[in-house]
Amino acid sequence: MIVLGVESSCDDTGAAVLRDGRELSNVVASQEAVHGPFGGVVPELAARNHILHVVPVIERALADAGVELGDIDGIAATRGPGLVGCLLVGLCAAKGLARRLGVPFVGVNHIEGHLLSIALDSEVERPFLGLVVSGGHSALYWARADGSYAVLGQTRDDAAGEAFDKAAKLLGLGYPGGRAIEEVARGGDVHALKLPRPRVKGAALDLSFSGLKTALWQAVEAAPELPLRDVAASFQHAIVETLVDAARRAIQVTGARRIVVTGGVSANGALRDAMSRLAEDEGATLHVPPLRRCTDNAAMIAYAGWLRLARGESDPLSLNAVAELPLGPRIAAGEA
Repeated sequence: MIVLGVESSCDDTGAAVLRDGRELSNVVASQEAVHGPFGGVVPELAARNHILHVVPVIERALADAGVELGDIDGIAATRGPGLVGCLLVGLCAAKGLARRLGVPFVGVNHIEGHLLSIALDSEVERPFLGLVVSGGHSALYWARADGSYAVLGQTRDDAAGEAFDKAAKLLGLGYPGGRAIEEVARGGDVHALKLPRPRVKGAALDLSFSGLKTALWQAVEAAPELPLRDVAASFQHAIVETLVDAARRAIQVTGARRIVVTGGVSANGALRDAMSRLAEDEGATLHVPPLRRCTDNAAMIAYAGWLRLARGESDPLSLNAVAELPLGPRIAAGEA
């Protein structure tokens, strides 16, 4: 089965082609230059740029895969969560093609795409603990043996990637913030600033990063003479420790032996190293996608869609985009 996947949930326009779950092509048109001057994604600009890029990206993905439109057996596109204006561009393009070709269509949960992105390169046995960290999402998931998912914990405010972006803007480091901070932080003193490790009262597996941004601003105001690399290193260390501590608590209450970390922030070297040490300490195995699969891409959407299409599932062409799309119910850690 040949599946075309389309991704447009935020600021990357992606298209990919898979044959029986194996990647043939994976094309991404980035909008970093568009949003860089603003220090973050501007939804209206992102949606307009998706309109410009979606057709050329699909055409490039087909060409790179060496297939024609007529070879496509099914189409998958991100339905949510994400920016609705952006989602609609990719979703409408995919539905239009599906109708023209007379092939089945499925709408994919963006978060499931991230969690399944690891399967494009290696199989991970279920159940596993999934940590999805990106500019729009920071949450812990329990991927069950029956193929379903449950939410163990999630951010109450900002996502980790959003915190990186806002901190980078505060420090004048540019966009994307996570990459900029990681570059500046090399060789910096992670203990130069005393920053909090946020905890949510009564919800041990939930996350919060908005107060950490405020603490950074206050610390910089109080000590403007601190070297920028030390400030960046301290902030990055605080985010990494917060994520790792939440993952440790999740491992201890679920007994997870397999951990999947994905999303744009999973490309951060400090987080990868810290999660590797955590897995070793807890006797678990860590699975992190290659760097090119950490950020938003259509191959992961095509893979999640392929699994459904292969089971004979499809969605109506009336399916709409949604900004909020939970991946499974919220459960207490002890219920995993």
